[in-house]
Amino acid sequence: MEVKKKDIRALTKEQLRDFFVGHGDKAFRGNQVYEWLWNKGAHTFEDMTNISRDTRAMLHENFVINHVKVDQMQRSSDGTIKNAVRLHDSLVVESVLIPTATRTTACVSSQVGCSLDCRFCATARLKRMRNLNPDEIFDQVVAIDNESKLYFDRPLSNIVFMGMGEPLMNYNNVLKAIDKITSPEGLGMSPKRITVSTSGVPKMIKKMADDGVKFKLAVSLHSAIDEVRTSIMPFNATFPLKDLREALEYWYSKTKNRITYEYVIWEGINDTRKDAEALVQFCKFAPSKVNLIEYNPIDDGEFQQANPKAIDMYVSLLEANHITVTVRRSRGKDIDAACGQLANKS
Repeated sequence: MEVKKKDIRALTKEQLRDFFVGHGDKAFRGNQVYEWLWNKGAHTFEDMTNISRDTRAMLHENFVINHVKVDQMQRSSDGTIKNAVRLHDSLVVESVLIPTATRTTACVSSQVGCSLDCRFCATARLKRMRNLNPDEIFDQVVAIDNESKLYFDRPLSNIVFMGMGEPLMNYNNVLKAIDKITSPEGLGMSPKRITVSTSGVPKMIKKMADDGVKFKLAVSLHSAIDEVRTSIMPFNATFPLKDLREALEYWYSKTKNRITYEYVIWEGINDTRKDAEALVQFCKFAPSKVNLIEYNPIDDGEFQQANPKAIDMYVSLLEANHITVTVRRSRGKDIDAACGQLANKS
């Protein structure tokens, strides 16, 4: 029976050093291999050109590198790129490169499918198949960084965890991935350029605050009225707004980082003045900003984008209360790469 080889990227640098010492080699060889894996993005042991052929053969006997593969790349008329990323077990997730005049943002996935049940999101219909490993998250970022250099002649500038999945339901792996992305031995990106977006898991928001994370927090809110929010995001019945607010107050008291609220306005669901006033009140307990996001239908027509007048009403009410607000136009709609559309049609 063939023994299943371990993915070498599951090892820490210390474990790699110990492996080489245990096989009669020098510890620094572990450093070299670690650099190839995380800093130079080696896909195979053959890529590791400053390591002897015998050593590479020994690595091949003991380990695999479960590298992801961009199965399909689609380019939108607005420059947005969507990757269908095939994992080592043949499951597929999607990630998106969003270019603007001044920056390039990677929108990455953290789960295959999603743990939550938001009714307006295509990914939620897939249900969660599994969490992504740290290296699978890291690989999505590397692929987009390479595409950014190739097509836009500049490296990736920002990362948002707003792809498939609820990042806080895969907390440890997301943190390990961010650690590799921000480490000088990895991609060396600033954590201030990374935003983790959650639908609102109070216990995990508090844990992030206690862990002293340096990245930014965004909350997918969509309503500040419990009944409305539960009707579109049923898990809100388990994590009501009162608990979410308490967790966010705790986050701000610990980190002093303002909170971003992601908010879609739908016709007949949350497009009244009462809805907007509730959002204003919810924003007042800690410094925050609101991104009003253009909705992207997911075929069945149940959710429709609000009338522009409703969006204007929200904007003027937020601004009158000195709350920073931005209206985000969606990118990549023609390739189903926009917010809420990632659903593995491939």
